[in-house]
Amino acid sequence: MKGQRLVFVNGKYSEKLSDIKVSMTGNRINNLSNVLRSDEAIIQEHLIRYASFEKNSFTALNTGFLEDGAFIHVPDNTKIDEPIYLLFITTDWQSPVISQPHNLIIIGKQSSLSIIEHYINVGKESYLTNTVTEIFVDEDATVNHTKLQTESYNAFHVGSMHVRQKSKSNFTSNSIMIGGSLVRNNVSSILDGEGIECTFNGLSLTAGHQLIDNHTTIDHAKPNCSSHELFKAILDGKSKGVFNGKIYVRKDAQKTDSKQTNKTLLLSDEATMNTKPQLEIFADDVKCTHGAAIGYLDADSIFYLRSRGISEDIARDILTYAFANDIIERITIEPIQRHLHNILYSRFEQARILENT
Repeated sequence: MKGQRLVFVNGKYSEKLSDIKVSMTGNRINNLSNVLRSDEAIIQEHLIRYASFEKNSFTALNTGFLEDGAFIHVPDNTKIDEPIYLLFITTDWQSPVISQPHNLIIIGKQSSLSIIEHYINVGKESYLTNTVTEIFVDEDATVNHTKLQTESYNAFHVGSMHVRQKSKSNFTSNSIMIGGSLVRNNVSSILDGEGIECTFNGLSLTAGHQLIDNHTTIDHAKPNCSSHELFKAILDGKSKGVFNGKIYVRKDAQKTDSKQTNKTLLLSDEATMNTKPQLEIFADDVKCTHGAAIGYLDADSIFYLRSRGISEDIARDILTYAFANDIIERITIEPIQRHLHNILYSRFEQARILENT
């Protein structure tokens, strides 16, 4: 994949595996521990300003052991065309590993950037990833953030992303949760200005005994802002899913336009989904909707495809793929799209093998 790359192994920056280019436009891309040593004013202004450790014990744990992570600062009036890739690798050690990266991303006025946060592992041992990402999006800036969690089925993952948006900014989040035994994904944004647009997209794929829990919060603090949220889940085996989404509209946030949707596809009678979309509105001139739907593959659609000579297995794969692809196509980075398509195809093949054994 083109673009700059920062790689962290067991939470520690790896200069050997990373690829950072010298910027001629004032961009700063580095690991957080290096920047902390210089004690810059920008660190003091933004670090631990958006992630509330008082209300979240895992964020407090991450803050207490803050050591390293990614640092990105894009100055005003700067457009970065190629995405910045943040890769977090956990490897097997003789003792259990706890990885706690803390990422700080600052986007200046009228600037734009795409970021990929990717969590993977080497090996099959159990470990804990407890990560926090803070993002500040200044006025009229555009940020596209994609988080991929494709860790081991023996892994435990707790991730929190906290965003603060200023006037006329545009922030898009794509959360793709696939691996992990027990996963908690927290995504929140405060719309602290007028004319802001915020979009949260999410896709979870579970099997076996996995549990993936998505919690989202969009805080409309100022008037004339819009937010869009669509989270989908595909559950198989005895897995469990959770979606708890909250749209909060403050008293002065008039002319808010917000839509929240959660859809779940159950591929097994033993899979379970708990969904709780929420609206908490204190303004009276708003347009807000929320809803949730849980169901199985449509029998009529399967019958239609089979009547065209398609086997039942392939028909189920086509419908499942179409359900997931609605989220995948919202990701604008083609290599990530291809990677997710390959994961889906692999999942279908593994499921058929398990059914036939």
